Amino acid sequence: MATAGALALTALGGTSYAATNDTATPSATQTQTPAPAQSQSGQAASPEASATPEASQARIAFTPGQVVHGVGVNDPVGVTVSDGRLTKVTMTAVATGTEIPGTLSADGTSWQPNGPLQRATRYQMTAEAEDAKGRTATENATISTVSPANDFLGHLAPENGSTVGVGMPVSFTFGRAVADKAAVASKIQVSSSSGQQVVGHWLNGSRLDFRPEHYWKPGSTVTVKMTVDGVQKTVSFKIGRSQISTVDAKTKQMTVVRDGKKIKTIPISSGSAEHPTYNGRMVISEKFRHVHMNGATVGLTEKDGKPSYDLKAVPHAMRLTDSGTFIHGNYWGADSVFGKVNTSHGCVGLKDVRNAGDPTQPAAWFFDNSMIGDVVVVKNSADKATVAADNGLSDWNMSWTKWVSGGTSH
Repeated sequence: MATAGALALTALGGTSYAATNDTATPSATQTQTPAPAQSQSGQAASPEASATPEASQARIAFTPGQVVHGVGVNDPVGVTVSDGRLTKVTMTAVATGTEIPGTLSADGTSWQPNGPLQRATRYQMTAEAEDAKGRTATENATISTVSPANDFLGHLAPENGSTVGVGMPVSFTFGRAVADKAAVASKIQVSSSSGQQVVGHWLNGSRLDFRPEHYWKPGSTVTVKMTVDGVQKTVSFKIGRSQISTVDAKTKQMTVVRDGKKIKTIPISSGSAEHPTYNGRMVISEKFRHVHMNGATVGLTEKDGKPSYDLKAVPHAMRLTDSGTFIHGNYWGADSVFGKVNTSHGCVGLKDVRNAGDPTQPAAWFFDNSMIGDVVVVKNSADKATVAADNGLSDWNMSWTKWVSGGTSH
């Protein structure tokens, strides 16, 4: 790509593949070992959860797919199910939280939105179904619609008009490796109403992120100006309150600090000695009320080839890395696990109940009080590695000196 004439105005779509059942594949630039979802079994698992429930025969499918960019606003979008009936479908515009109305067919086998989608918008979809025996299945999808220009090759996160946490970088991901990086970067200007210096850095051949030295100032507005074919286009988003949550894998406690004040301490269970959680600063990039986690998608299988875990509806799940690290609810661990034993395959687990139905649970509280862009710091994990800057929105793990030395300042 010789010029910057293909800059995105749509959101960066979710890459919900690692530790889930989604169909996208990891980036070739990703080098760290995946940190997948919490173990279903283990020494402290409750008797109820130690046996894998019989899988539902219901098979949910999304049109045009589970992780798709560049969807036309009039293109077919919907959900179908085979060997079962849909019981609930929700479609939400991520930036605004607006739920999109839709219609479920009389026979319960399909759902579609009632009208065309909005341009340059990212949507999350969740579909629930049950088979003839009443066994449930839940699947998720993320799609991004085309920009008005219709000629972009990349995607921009976060979305225009959104409000995000202080750790959210401005991230451009292009559809292929960029040959003339300087030419592309010169077409983008990022500034903050806080006056913070903002510097861009190519994390790999197709991803250009911008951030200040320290987290964005709460309450500030970040403006992204892009010059495309001589025409300037502007995207802006707001920074909400500051929330930094620190997971101490040694004490097995998470401390939540909002605007400089500790507001809650939550017992957790992080990665086991065999599968320790990454150390480092991670940023919440996606939120799912439920998500399907399957160990086979990140190469964790038993000797018989079956996945090490297969959890159909992990509640209150929030993505921390592209390689599969989540902070999520855990309903299968005994109460004695949390704050006492690290049992997961790399995720951070908080006490919860099935179906995310109890708002008083620690996982529900954290989910409801977190937003995209909030920072989660893991320390004292047995893992000797710090999460890589390009693994999710983990830009803050790169020193400012290194960031600037390979960057493009404005």
